[in-house]
Amino acid sequence: MVQPDGSIVRELGKIHVYTGDSKGKTTASLGLALRAVGRGLYVYVGQFMKKRHCGEHEAIGKYLSGQIKIEQFGTGAFIFGEPRQKDYDVARDGFEKTLTALHSGKYQVVIMDEINVAVSAGVVNVENLLKLIAEKPENVELVLTGRSAHAKIVEVADLVTEMKVVKHYYSSGVSSRKGIEE
Repeated sequence: MVQPDGSIVRELGKIHVYTGDSKGKTTASLGLALRAVGRGLYVYVGQFMKKRHCGEHEAIGKYLSGQIKIEQFGTGAFIFGEPRQKDYDVARDGFEKTLTALHSGKYQVVIMDEINVAVSAGVVNVENLLKLIAEKPENVELVLTGRSAHAKIVEVADLVTEMKVVKHYYSSGVSSRKGIEE
């Protein structure tokens, strides 16, 4: 919003959820991060459940490290059945680091990538995430990504986008490709 004196008031502080069973949730959040940086905002990305070096890490490291901080909080092993203690420990550490970033005053956009999966897998308690949302500084945009968003998270969000598979090349045997999926 532009004020009469020409200054810009940022209308930040919304809660986004990108969920669903298709490709594009992390990509959408990183697109938002790029747009935010282009307007002078600072972004924190906490990637839950992930421990893999991807193209976004290269790009941020080479070109945007002053504006985007990205950290991963995963063990590198997909959780089948009951999570291991290490899964809980890494998720708790990531949650605390993200909470610190959220309240640091440095970031105007905070992305909790795959947090919905962490909640669904049981390594992050949904009540803790709801508390984080309730205590979020009003000027910080919060983005929560991942499949299987909890109904309580969907309820408190301002924007919910569900990625739905219509057609996907994975079904024809194409695996992850560098620069596209990783």
